[in-house]
Amino acid sequence: MSRLRDLALGLSLTLAALPAAGEVAFVTCQNGDAVSVVDLDTGTERARWEVPGKPAGVAVGKDAVFTVSPDSKTVRRFSLRGEVFASITLDGGPIGAAYDARHDRLFVSDWYNARLWALDGTTLEVQAELPAGAAPAGLALSQDRTLLAAAERDADRVSLYDTETLARLRSVSVGTRPFGLGFAPDGRLFIGNVGSNDVTVIDPASGEVLATVPVGERPYGVAFAAGRAFVTNQYENTLSVIALADLSPVATLDTGEYPEGIAATQDGRIAVANWFDNTLSVIDAASLETVAVLETADGPRAFGAFLFGGDLP
Repeated sequence: MSRLRDLALGLSLTLAALPAAGEVAFVTCQNGDAVSVVDLDTGTERARWEVPGKPAGVAVGKDAVFTVSPDSKTVRRFSLRGEVFASITLDGGPIGAAYDARHDRLFVSDWYNARLWALDGTTLEVQAELPAGAAPAGLALSQDRTLLAAAERDADRVSLYDTETLARLRSVSVGTRPFGLGFAPDGRLFIGNVGSNDVTVIDPASGEVLATVPVGERPYGVAFAAGRAFVTNQYENTLSVIALADLSPVATLDTGEYPEGIAATQDGRIAVANWFDNTLSVIDAASLETVAVLETADGPRAFGAFLFGGDLP
């Protein structure tokens, strides 16, 4: 851990060389009851919002940031400047979130009651409840926003829903204890299985399991850039890199301690939230070099789509 701290000090000097992409990370920090608003191009924490209830889940839209606080069971809608525009307290175990801009709808998983909520994206009023398998956690939307995928940890499966009708289309058995997941640019769905230390790759249209790819210990989240998949391995403090063309291993990269949330910038960088280090690692997806290590509030989780591309108001 001390080596990573030294690396952070050294690499902070290289931030001026980072490409200008206008990327801002909204990082839910569970231990600190906060969201760290981190400018990936300047390397600065632009703001720190107070978010009670131990926030973990997050989703970012074109003009809003949504947070999920499991301890207080509260979902909040913030403006990009940090004003709370709406909030709701749910009666179960809210944890994961995904925002569907096409229908202005926020999906939230209920860890305790085997369901998903569909909330109005503006008011956060409950529009519908969707049945799910046991302990749904991570949520992800397809590139065209027509499909919603939910990782059902205690059911060892993934369910897929039509975002227009909210109907469950199919459920697919995957590895042991799926938690985080994401759609690749070509439409395939990648699921990190924290119990079996692998990633299941499926065709969401047919439900066919295409491959099972071994990764590090306790894979948590997945993101895509430069023709590669990047998977955070919580218990190894590493990132597994997989070639999308043939699913072969490319590299294993060091991260901070207990990496969790992960997302790709528009210009080909990977941002990784390191829960125990209170840092955000920024990695060049092509060269696989760590180009910055940025400080956050205490306990960054960033469980969801936490990046915003563009200038903040």
